[in-house]
Amino acid sequence: MSDEAGSERSMRPRKSMPAIGLALGSGSARGLAHIGVIRAIEESGIKVDMIAGTSIGALIGAAYASGRLDTLEQDFRAIDWKRMGTLLDPVFPRSGLIDGMKIAAFVRAHVSLKTIEQLQVPFCAVATDLNSGEEIDIRKGDLIDAVRASISVPGILSPVRQHGRVLVDGGLANPVPVSAVRALGASIVIAVDLNHNIVAGKTRSRPVRSRETKKGARTRLGGRKYAWAIERMGEGLRTSGNPAIHRIRAWLEKERLPGMVEVLLGSLHIMQEQITESRLSIDRPDLLIRPPLSSVHLLEFDRAEEMIAIGYRSALGPLRAFARELHRQGYR
Repeated sequence: MSDEAGSERSMRPRKSMPAIGLALGSGSARGLAHIGVIRAIEESGIKVDMIAGTSIGALIGAAYASGRLDTLEQDFRAIDWKRMGTLLDPVFPRSGLIDGMKIAAFVRAHVSLKTIEQLQVPFCAVATDLNSGEEIDIRKGDLIDAVRASISVPGILSPVRQHGRVLVDGGLANPVPVSAVRALGASIVIAVDLNHNIVAGKTRSRPVRSRETKKGARTRLGGRKYAWAIERMGEGLRTSGNPAIHRIRAWLEKERLPGMVEVLLGSLHIMQEQITESRLSIDRPDLLIRPPLSSVHLLEFDRAEEMIAIGYRSALGPLRAFARELHRQGYR
């Protein structure tokens, strides 16, 4: 009897896989871990049918959806602080410290398609309406403008005007866009949260280091959060030939932390972690991946190789188990 039942089960047709959506969260430089997570998804044999991204998640998601993630990964692996300096176009005084035209050009170089509708899979970039606080899910139209709006960190990168709205970073409203990818039609959602435990992680100071000054003296850097990052960004700017360098240089020399940059970025740390916890308690994904990134600061794009590896390692085991469970449930 049991043999007959087992034979009957084996002859049942396999169910078609439900639509799987990928929600890529905000986190600035920590977002490079998304690349490692995507590599683990591919290795696990899971097919992503739609993508929603917030902030850096929108950039990584757009590159993945357009089939150009390899190129973006190579460029990030090669980035250093001098290259970072070439991407900055400081503007004082404006609605952000950086105008964003050079960053938009960087995005365009890695996402060659013009519109969201041209992408290989459905895609949504999440931004926030600065005037109303409303979450804006951009599912069609200019792809570069959509990504540029989603990554516009308030006070740092100038906002984007679109259809009468002033748009800023989507992390203000929906740091891990589970609801956005469900709205695209996903039945199963894999989400990546980069903001978990980041505030607690920031209590650990970066190791003190030193640099050589023009006069040959050794200057100690470290202790206060972000001081090292701002200094290194300044070093990149000084060698970039940027026409606005005298202004950003004067600001760097005058602004000793705690100051404007630390207040902005520190506030984002606190706010995004709390918003993420609140949103995920309501918009629960089917699989939540949380790479351990609490020691990584928002500006550490020069740690790409390390963060990609962290994303891959933290995701591979859960994704393989998830794929096995889908197979056990009869999906093919």
